[in-house]
Amino acid sequence: QVQLVESGGGLVQAGGSLRLSCAASGNTFTIIGIGWYRQAPGKQRELVATISRRGNTNYADSVKGRFTISRDDAKNTAYLQMNSLKPEDTAVYYCNAGIERYGIQSPYWGQGTQVTVSS
Repeated sequence: QVQLVESGGGLVQAGGSLRLSCAASGNTFTIIGIGWYRQAPGKQRELVATISRRGNTNYADSVKGRFTISRDDAKNTAYLQMNSLKPEDTAVYYCNAGIERYGIQSPYWGQGTQVTVSS
């Protein structure tokens, strides 16, 4: 069994910064790709950023230049550094990881962490 746990969310004023973490725990696993998603009230979940096992990154246009995704495989942890936050960034942020166990790759989701940006 593998679990993903997000942390680092909270309330911040517009223009501020937050750093989200996504920690994976369990036995015998390898993290392949990692993605951060977000879901605002009344809206569909949307992709924010991804990072491959090789470190290649992609970002939604709405966060380019403001957010940075990274990973530390030694700690089985991914991060999302969010700068210059805007009220429209308010959402529940979810971590998603493609995890390989015993030769089988499966997607895992964290429980989400709330980010609220006040104007």
